[in-house]
Amino acid sequence: MKPSFLNPLQSLRPAPVLLPLLSRAQMSSSSRIPSPPDNGVVLGCGAVSVDFLATVAAFPKPDDKIRSVNLKVEGGGNTGNALTCAARLGLKPRVISKVADDPQGRSMLEELEADGVDTSFMVVGKEGNSPFTYVIVDNQTKTRTCIHTPGNPPLVPEELTHANLSSALDGANLVYFDGRLWETALVVAQEASRRKISMLIDAERPREGLNDLLNLATYVVCSEKFPQTWTNAPSTASALISMLLRLPNLKFVIVTLGEKGCIMLERSTNASGQEEVVVESLLESLKTSMDASSLLPICISSKSSLRISANGIGAVSGRLLLGKAEVIPPSELVDTTGAGDAFIGAVLYAICAGMSPEKMLPFASQVAAAGCRALGARSGLPKRTNPRLAPFWM
Repeated sequence: MKPSFLNPLQSLRPAPVLLPLLSRAQMSSSSRIPSPPDNGVVLGCGAVSVDFLATVAAFPKPDDKIRSVNLKVEGGGNTGNALTCAARLGLKPRVISKVADDPQGRSMLEELEADGVDTSFMVVGKEGNSPFTYVIVDNQTKTRTCIHTPGNPPLVPEELTHANLSSALDGANLVYFDGRLWETALVVAQEASRRKISMLIDAERPREGLNDLLNLATYVVCSEKFPQTWTNAPSTASALISMLLRLPNLKFVIVTLGEKGCIMLERSTNASGQEEVVVESLLESLKTSMDASSLLPICISSKSSLRISANGIGAVSGRLLLGKAEVIPPSELVDTTGAGDAFIGAVLYAICAGMSPEKMLPFASQVAAAGCRALGARSGLPKRTNPRLAPFWM
């Protein structure tokens, strides 16, 4: 079929743009927040840790001695953060990971439980150390540098009994993996696959065992560099095509781009009478149609009946979506630690709640932006009642 570039776009969903128009009274009355989804049980398997966050005026040079501006100690780890976010939004998360029976491990469990995360499937080691991370937040560049110390000894599959695994998966609507603890994660993923439970994988960077998890994935959320690194494709957009071709179980893949927003490629089952378009041209069309003046997260998508191709790679039936991140005023931007985890936590909620992709991407961006307004990965994570989320409940 000859490639077509006629009208490859559909109108974007306007709801997220309404936030500045809501009065305080309207925000208060918008407490008509829908009940959390009935099928809101999600299981996460991966990293939990304690973060020691030090804010400094500027990142130190070698052999410098500097003082911190602020210091905070709170829970961290990709899975711990994402599940905390999901719990505050209304899901019922369960977590599989490991800590030691030390003060850090006990504080991690207490913090997760206080936020509504079920820790009854955690492994608590009698010796060794719990994982922790030093996070240096640069006030000048608004960047963070992480120095992680893994837990020791690490979690091994033998420590997760079959009875615990079965109970953890009972009633679960979705399982999330951050790519850590891969041997145990693969055991969990294989059982989830046998039970036909959907799985979301956080592909932050290539890790041992990640390919095996990706082969079982229903959804993938990637860091900016991962798609090209994993596929050797010439561009991010063409790499997304390659990922859907290599992973036939995948329903969608999202690549997060920080302050530049995100791109999503969703697979379509409708293969009849489709126009064909080159993915690079389609992405440029979306960028051109995007309202660059919006300060709030918005999304625009192509038509759903497209055959999207990448030169030298192949083609998939689907649609491409482009999300714009919220523009956070410099005076409000505090720390980007855990922004990607917050995005994933919101995506977990959106999947369970049946949100459309056009609503899910701005929602996840809004949740991530809220988290960037406080020091640490969890302090700024919004609850369902947060006024910034009001438009998404309408």
